[in-house]
Formats: sequence, C-alpha cells, structure tokens
Amino acid sequence: MVLMLSVHPSRQGDLLSEHRINLSDGIASRDYVDAFGNICTRLVAPPGLLEVRNEFLIQDSGMPDEIVPQARQFAVEELPDETLRYLMGSRYCDTQKLSDFAWSLFGGIGGGWKRVQAICDYVHGHIAFGYHHARCDRTASEGHAERRGVCRDFAHLALTLCRCMNIPARYCCGYLGDTGVPRNSTPMDFTAWFEVFLEGRWYAFDARHNRPRIGRILIARGRDAADVAISTGFGFAALAHFSVVTEEVQQAQAALEATAA
Repeated sequence: MVLMLSVHPSRQGDLLSEHRINLSDGIASRDYVDAFGNICTRLVAPPGLLEVRNEFLIQDSGMPDEIVPQARQFAVEELPDETLRYLMGSRYCDTQKLSDFAWSLFGGIGGGWKRVQAICDYVHGHIAFGYHHARCDRTASEGHAERRGVCRDFAHLALTLCRCMNIPARYCCGYLGDTGVPRNSTPMDFTAWFEVFLEGRWYAFDARHNRPRIGRILIARGRDAADVAISTGFGFAALAHFSVVTEEVQQAQAALEATAA
C-alpha cells in the first residue's frame, strides 16, 4: 500500500508537535517523495485489520485565502516550464471535452483573477454538493453533465475549465476545519481545492465553498485526484472506518473542558 496522509513539506515547518503515521501491530513503513513533491508512506499490509492513525498540532497564520484581483494571466509562452503539465488534460480532467464550452463562456472575460473567479462562480452554482453523490471515477465533463458531486468534483471541473483557458491549475487536498465559518454538523472529511498560476505564483481557489477560508493545511498536490489518493492498495482492501477531525486548538480545548465538566 501507498498512503498519502502526511502534511505537505511546505507546511512541515509549521508543525508544533510530532507528526508520524502510526500503523497497528508495529507494521514497518518508509516514506518517499513523489514526482509532485508529496510525502508518501509505503508499506506491506498483512492480512487482517490495519489501523492508521495520526494526530498533531500545526500553526496557521489565521488569515483567509488571499484575494488579488489584479493578478494577471501569463501568455503560454511566458509560463515557466514546470507549470506546463498543469495545462494539459489528465485522468479526471478531460480538457478536450470542455474546451469549446469554456471559451464560449469565459473567453470574453479579461484579467486572470477575474476569469478564474468567474469559473468558480459558475461551478459553485452549477454543481449540487452531497456526500451521497460521491463517485470515485467521475471526470470533470461527467460532473458538468450530471451537475452533482463532492468537493473533488467541484475542483476537477473548475481546474479543467481553467486549463481550457490556458491557466495552469493543479489539484490540492488536505485539511480544512470550520474556522471563521458556521460549524457544519456533518462528519468531517479531507477536502479538495485547487491552485492556479497567476502573476508568477500559485493562488488557492475553492469552487465548492467559493469564499476565502481560514486554515487550509495542505497534504498533497497533483494533476487531479488520481495523483493524491489518500491510500492506494495493490490488492484488495476494504475500508472499515474513516474519521477526520480538524479543529482550532481553542475549540478543541473548550470541548474537552465541557466534557470533563
């Protein structure tokens, strides 16, 4: 198995406690860095139940996602070499099926940031969110046609439309708690968003929430969800239980005190 559950190297310096992927029964593992710069944990899982746990504290700026309306889109010939792969189609981002549509809808919008935000506005209003809509093999064009999905489908469609418009866009997954927003009563999960390359750097966008959020903790980046699966098994493995908890320290402490009282 290969697990992708470690905090991204770009956030390792923000850790305030030990960060280690713990496996049941002392199962051996080792880490390596993949072609996209993500930390992967490699192991051989024996028959039976395998438990994977991790708990850590990490510092965040507390600032919401940046908004830079003047950030411009580079012409393709101006783009750095390393960004070009994020213009191309990939497993779940079938650009060839959406290119004509993208240009018809967003071709008249000037300015890089304004164009990306228009794409987010469109995707946010076009797809209905629901955990019961999850499907592991849905492509961007299928999500567009079906008009339903989960956070990965919002990200896939939005970043695919950006690529169609010659804006480099890459898929991101990680933690995102309910910091600075009303608390969501549904069980927590990892979340997906995307980044675009404008004005010489990468910026985060989130078509599902479509508003700046606080406390994104990146785990991995790639071309699409196929590059950043939280677990990949080379053999049969059934998921028995899955739980993610992401909270502000103050909220977590208050909850513990209330429970103790």
